[in-house]
Amino acid sequence: MASLSLRGIYKKYPGGVVAVSDVNLEIRDKEFIILVGPSGCGKSTTLRMIAGLEEISEGELYIGDRLVNDIAPKDRDIAMVFQNYALYPHMTVFENMAFGLKLRKVPKDEIARKVEEAARILDLSHLLDRKPKAMSGGQRQRVALGRAIVRSPKVFLLDEPLSNLDAKLRAQMRTEISKLHKKLGTTFIYVTHDQTEAMTMGDRIVVMKDGFVQQIDTPQNLYEQPVNKFVAGFLGSPQMNFIDAVLRKNSAQQYYVEFGSDDSKTSRGVKYQIIVPESKAVPELEKYVDREVTLGIRPESVHDEEMYISTATTGVIDCNVEITEMMGAETFLYLECEGIPITARVSPRSTARPQDMIKVALDPNRIHLFDKETEKTIVN
Repeated sequence: MASLSLRGIYKKYPGGVVAVSDVNLEIRDKEFIILVGPSGCGKSTTLRMIAGLEEISEGELYIGDRLVNDIAPKDRDIAMVFQNYALYPHMTVFENMAFGLKLRKVPKDEIARKVEEAARILDLSHLLDRKPKAMSGGQRQRVALGRAIVRSPKVFLLDEPLSNLDAKLRAQMRTEISKLHKKLGTTFIYVTHDQTEAMTMGDRIVVMKDGFVQQIDTPQNLYEQPVNKFVAGFLGSPQMNFIDAVLRKNSAQQYYVEFGSDDSKTSRGVKYQIIVPESKAVPELEKYVDREVTLGIRPESVHDEEMYISTATTGVIDCNVEITEMMGAETFLYLECEGIPITARVSPRSTARPQDMIKVALDPNRIHLFDKETEKTIVN
């Protein structure tokens, strides 16, 4: 098995286009690591450089203790699973899975043993004589995984392998791939733009934007301790609410954020305040007093329960309900407060309906504050 080390990796194209900038990443043996970010952020290019399908412009890539910058893809002992499965249509499942081993002149009996073992793991044993066109998308994806498994590589690279599947199948395959990782005990590097996949599958997540790594951490830490506004907004569905506010300090030396305006579109013109809890009152806040900041709060920290609102000492605001989405186990409320859109994730028992005026309370213990200019996190 293998660890990987990416040291100062760049990908530069002719004409001065830099697709990937200064990626430094240590991937532990047997780790399931996920590269996530919007389209064009450089995640697939990074994966292709690890595979050897793209040349590294600058930096060093180690698999184990071996520098592999100039080593051909076939000699890196890695297997890649592509988004479009890349199966041979004229071959059966067995032949597709065995193809790479045949090229390596592996004895026939060993090929049969390895293919049958992989087919058993992936529940494909009854499909070995079928051609790809007679199979569903999920079955084809499993064949593509099987073709990688039979080679027993040190590292699996998966490039958006589930993006062609429907939602239900995607959820199933997420579980299958996680189980497979545990069963094989191999290093997995997985690329996706789907943050649900990232949050549910990875040991650690690498969040990328515009070719730069923004943050590398566990799913929980990324969700609760984002380093900047981009990471905070990218992870979580519905995404974090962002509100333009001003940081103030009162006579009791408490910090508070103020938002809303005296001449708002709603004609009520109310200013709302949330006191920053003592646990979040970091010394750095002092330099932001009377300056604009961005207040962030996740939908599940916006409460509409009467009991919560009646005991809240700060952060209670008036909102107009624009849309309600009943999701079964929860309800999403799309609200408008002083011209500011706010999403709340509330109990399915909520009685709020479109056009209602309601009060909601923002949990002060769950607020985040971001620098307005740099978008870096001030307080988590």
